[in-house]
Amino acid sequence: MHMADALISPAVGGIMLAASTGTIAYSVGKLKDGLEEKKIPLMGVMGAFVFSAQMINFTIPATGASGHLGGGLLLAALIGPYAGFLVMTSVLVIQALFFGDGGLLALGCNVFNLGFFTCFIAYPLIYKPLQRKGLSAKTITLGTIAAVIVGLQLGAFGVVLETLISGKTALPFTTFVLLMQPIHLAIGLVEGIVASAVLCFIFRFSPEILENALTDKRSVKTQLKKILIILIILTMITGGLLSWFASENPDGLEWVLNKATNTVDSEAPMGLEAVISDIQNRLALLPDYNFRTDDSGMPTRTGTSTSGIVGSLLTLGVVGLIGLVATKIKRKAHVKNNHQSK
Repeated sequence: MHMADALISPAVGGIMLAASTGTIAYSVGKLKDGLEEKKIPLMGVMGAFVFSAQMINFTIPATGASGHLGGGLLLAALIGPYAGFLVMTSVLVIQALFFGDGGLLALGCNVFNLGFFTCFIAYPLIYKPLQRKGLSAKTITLGTIAAVIVGLQLGAFGVVLETLISGKTALPFTTFVLLMQPIHLAIGLVEGIVASAVLCFIFRFSPEILENALTDKRSVKTQLKKILIILIILTMITGGLLSWFASENPDGLEWVLNKATNTVDSEAPMGLEAVISDIQNRLALLPDYNFRTDDSGMPTRTGTSTSGIVGSLLTLGVVGLIGLVATKIKRKAHVKNNHQSK
């Protein structure tokens, strides 16, 4: 559901970037007050895992479409909504800058659609209430599937509104909605099942991780080391190997646009859009998660594996840096407050 710049006008892109930037600032403020250093590795590893998981498109039977995990709800359930939103933002920025996945002009839209709706709407209003009677495999599964579906439905509807307001499509609103929502319902169901399986696995070995995220507890001992090792291994296998077998079918958004041929304005970018497009093309070291090794123009498995591993490591590093900066700011503020109190 990564939107390309061709779907967004500069005005809508700017407004959504401002909205996403404001949410980022709010999340950083909340995170620096409550982040513990021991949680930083989990943030980084989960970011890397989500990056690699998003590379695997799965086929939606009988449609000719595919989908991939968003990961926002999974992040919120493990590390909390504020950290989850920042990690999701980091994943999307790295995808856009270095792999050409999602437009730079549309970055604010993608952050909002994939991060805000899951972390700040679906997580607190759907997932958390279903866990009030206590975490269990059943409540985690039901809560995750329901929240993922709601978050993805809101994100898909956001895509419809942002595209129509931008004036980039002649597709009628009703038709657009009737194509977007059902296909993303199917994608959400698959993502919900996969995400709930991951959460149930972690809950079995270290329930404190999910409990801490729900209650925002601090200084509670958790068995992080084993979970981190398992997640790192899964990340490398997913990005480096399983990504070879990703479906080649268009994703949900592309499928909708293909169904409505000639409804999107595909004129060559001009002005600001052309500048942004040129910047993205220059920065994309591995466009479309690949590099070419011959004149055939065919992607290679080596390029896919390289993209999966490099992207995961980049995400791990960026998220880790964000966590370290947040804890450093928190530590300085604590020292300053203690000095003033004396």
